[in-house]
Amino acid sequence: MERPLEATRMENSTSSCFLMERRTRVKINRKEVMLAKLRKSCSCTPKKLKNFVMDFLPVLRWLPKYQCKEYIWGDVMSGLVIGIILVPQAIAYSLLAGLKPIYSLYTSFFANIIYFLMGTSRHVSVGIFSLISLMVGQVVDRELLLAGFDLNDDAPSAWGDGSLQNDSQSNSSAFNLTVGGMNAECGKECYAIGIATALTFVAGVYQVLMGIFRLGFVSMYLSESVLDGFATGASLTILTAQVKYLIGIKIPRSQGHGMLVITWINIFRNISQANLCDVITSAICIMVLVTAKELGDRYKHKLKFPLPTELVVIVVATLVSHYGKLNEVYASSVSGAIPTGFIPPKVPHFNLMLRVAVDALPLAVVSFVFTVSLSEMCAKKYAYTIRANQEMFAVGFCNIIPSFFHSFATSAALAKTLVKTSTGCQTQVSGVISAMVVLLVLLFLAPLFYSLQKCVLACIIIVSLRGALRKFQDVPARYHVNKVDTLIWVVTMSASALISTEIGLLVGIVFSMLCIIVRTQRPRTTLLGQIQNTSFYEDDLEYENLSSVPKVKIFRFEAPLYYANRNYFLKSLYRLTNLDPNLEAARRKKYEKGKQHLKKGDHRTANGLGIRETTLQLVPKQNDFQALVVDCSSISFLDTTGVNTLKEILKDYKDLNISVLLACCNPTVTDSLKRGGYFGKDFGSMQEMLFYSIHNAVQFAKDQKLPADCSV
Repeated sequence: MERPLEATRMENSTSSCFLMERRTRVKINRKEVMLAKLRKSCSCTPKKLKNFVMDFLPVLRWLPKYQCKEYIWGDVMSGLVIGIILVPQAIAYSLLAGLKPIYSLYTSFFANIIYFLMGTSRHVSVGIFSLISLMVGQVVDRELLLAGFDLNDDAPSAWGDGSLQNDSQSNSSAFNLTVGGMNAECGKECYAIGIATALTFVAGVYQVLMGIFRLGFVSMYLSESVLDGFATGASLTILTAQVKYLIGIKIPRSQGHGMLVITWINIFRNISQANLCDVITSAICIMVLVTAKELGDRYKHKLKFPLPTELVVIVVATLVSHYGKLNEVYASSVSGAIPTGFIPPKVPHFNLMLRVAVDALPLAVVSFVFTVSLSEMCAKKYAYTIRANQEMFAVGFCNIIPSFFHSFATSAALAKTLVKTSTGCQTQVSGVISAMVVLLVLLFLAPLFYSLQKCVLACIIIVSLRGALRKFQDVPARYHVNKVDTLIWVVTMSASALISTEIGLLVGIVFSMLCIIVRTQRPRTTLLGQIQNTSFYEDDLEYENLSSVPKVKIFRFEAPLYYANRNYFLKSLYRLTNLDPNLEAARRKKYEKGKQHLKKGDHRTANGLGIRETTLQLVPKQNDFQALVVDCSSISFLDTTGVNTLKEILKDYKDLNISVLLACCNPTVTDSLKRGGYFGKDFGSMQEMLFYSIHNAVQFAKDQKLPADCSV
């Protein structure tokens, strides 16, 4: 078989010519390759089965190699610290999820155990996360409202006696109805956790399916600007939702779009009802927490582990509330009874899954993206690798399995991950230690938090948002680096805060993609000049002391050439070269027609002007260049419209005796031009149309003789 020749012309200063020949591609039988992969994946051998189990449960690979003497101290220390932080945060974040604190403790316990078995990151901390809790809480509140339940936090509790007995009796008299296929005697708390577990199960199924079909690329569409804007906007929503607890007022929990604005309106309308006891407690707690955090950040290099400020605040506040009888005397809202032990597992209800199937999709994506991002950050910092696909499985089963045990959605959390790495964590054994701390609270200590004020929990949540809210300080620096990314951040943050978190995330993704499309639709275009005494060419608007090349125009288009920017490409080319070949061809045609009328003796036109005057007005202008070099170095690909556009300008300029030369084309662009017939059927003129560098094309253009009829 004869090898097809494809050559790109290269010339040096001595005018010698080199031909760069393309490699011959070996044709691959894709059907055979797919069948071979399918046979390999479907085969089952003992070795392959062992590898599958080891890959699915990475703990089986690294735990037998665990270096106890070297790792145990750091893992135990970081596990204890994270466990101590987890307990108050779990109780606090239950306010965001609209659920009882016991469910948050369940979530923290099971997530740590499952990620220990399935995760590939050594340092990431998986558990309860404020943004995920908020997203769960919004769905729970919406479904409770649609079911006719009262969203008032002080509604009769299912845990009135502090036990784990069936809660149907306490609420069945108030809510005797059938909703979404649930039992008619299911009360408010039962229905709320039913919604949360159904949502969590579906989100986990989505994540596992994404892992099976290797859809991890979805995370690429969540840029840093989108994620930061989403986190900041959600943080504003979280802060707003906690203000009523800070000042002790009773307002309905707002739902739907514009929740932030509606909540603030209700707060100011009811500000006169503020509970003085809660206001004083909140002020003291925020002052203590912020001061401790600032001191911890300032002297973190001297501290072996972070100060357990949240735990100290909770213990002290609980003691003060209990012995001061703040609930009875000042009507301060408290957490109430938190039962001990575990509720029997229960399968999430299928009918509820159908109600929340759409809501679970953004929850699954956000949970996965935050987990993988933090895992990759830790892996890069400590020089090891993770498997993103396995991380998707891990976080998926961290949602699926706990949903049977009355838990809700989880994700990796940045703050706890940073604490974990700073306290000497070496492996996920630290996660087991943290789970044991939570288990201790679940079995024995939970009832001690009965008198804990809700305003204290709100203070812990608000102070934990410092990192996200500080993003506002970074706006000037972000704007200085990239204005478009700043605009994406502002739009995503505003939509997440003012509309809803899910809509805000969608708006951020769509807007960032639109920005990319707009930037490729109207890219930078320029003419190039030669750097004196060199073979290099640059933008003559950006650099001084560039010399123009006589009779040659060099045009650069800094984007792919495709259907959306075709017109902009042509307009920019005609504007910068000061020559529209279509108008010039029409002018010349009219000029020739006018000369023919003069020869026939017809000296008048329809508008009364003399033919001689009209002909003088239509005299074609002198062309100031005989060759157009198109710098294709920034054109990454061409579609059919792009190829036809280049063929169009080739023909139009050829009619004016102007050569069009292409320089710096990558192989993909060259192949598109060949398939589109740009070089003719046999590619015979390819060596005179395509050049390896701009300088080669300019030298070739200079060597061409100027045609005698290039101008009239």
